[in-house]
Amino acid sequence: MTQQIFVNLPIRDMNRSKEFFTSLGFSFNPQFTNDQGACMVVADNIFVMLLVESFFQTFTKKPVADASKSTEVLVCLSCESRAKVDELVAKALAAGGTVPNAPQDHGFMYAHGFEDPDGHVWELAYMDMAAAGAAGNG
Repeated sequence: MTQQIFVNLPIRDMNRSKEFFTSLGFSFNPQFTNDQGACMVVADNIFVMLLVESFFQTFTKKPVADASKSTEVLVCLSCESRAKVDELVAKALAAGGTVPNAPQDHGFMYAHGFEDPDGHVWELAYMDMAAAGAAGNG
């Protein structure tokens, strides 16, 4: 079996979250999606489980963080180009997300990101591997 990753995030409104991420181009696996949780497909082996807060709470004895007020995790996704980074940020803004930081251009790496409607931070990064190798040899 190929190793997979499932990032679990608490959400407040299932319909709002599904609409937001669908507008960014993500799909959901209906086999693992219901009114309590939705399995968002990021890539072949990468999934995000969007779990309604009350359901999310059943998996932990700790209080659930309010991502609009504190940061528990930064989700970072690689993108195939700078243009794709900018495209996803623009789509997130249009769908009701916010942009907490300005884009960062490090020459070999370009990064920008957004916050989803629940306040979770999504970092997007494009890495120019040829330039990264040159930067590491400097």
